[in-house]
Amino acid sequence: MNFTTHFQTFVCEGDSLTCEVAGFEVTARIVRDDCPDAPNERQEGFWPSLYKDAPGFIGPGNNFRQRFAQAQARAEAVMEAWRKDEWFYCGIVLSISFEGVLLDDNAVSLWGIEANYPESDNAYLTDVANELLPEALDTGRVVLARLTSRAAALGHGASP
Repeated sequence: MNFTTHFQTFVCEGDSLTCEVAGFEVTARIVRDDCPDAPNERQEGFWPSLYKDAPGFIGPGNNFRQRFAQAQARAEAVMEAWRKDEWFYCGIVLSISFEGVLLDDNAVSLWGIEANYPESDNAYLTDVANELLPEALDTGRVVLARLTSRAAALGHGASP
């Protein structure tokens, strides 16, 4: 059980994938993360460092100055692309329906994921959706069971 289609190499907020599993329709959509923190505020070690106890330590070895300069240039390029809104943080949010009835618009989600990150093909967005799929199905089954038991208690759907 997986999404058979994939998010594109360039995505926008609202893009979605849909799959059917055991009568459930599950939709994974991209929602822009509303946390305004910059990448260097979200990720410890975002900026490279030459100090071994620092989170961004580039590691020992030959050509450390060259590796540091490359890592610094990469971090600056990523930060500049984020400032220009060329990439953004998002959440992958899964909703679940059964026979056309929406059971939960936010059955499960994961936030703080990079979308359109420089030199990325966004393949991991689909990976995240697939990893969340079993939990969304569990949520759907729980909601459906609760609704079915309520309907039965009210005398709806009972056999004559």
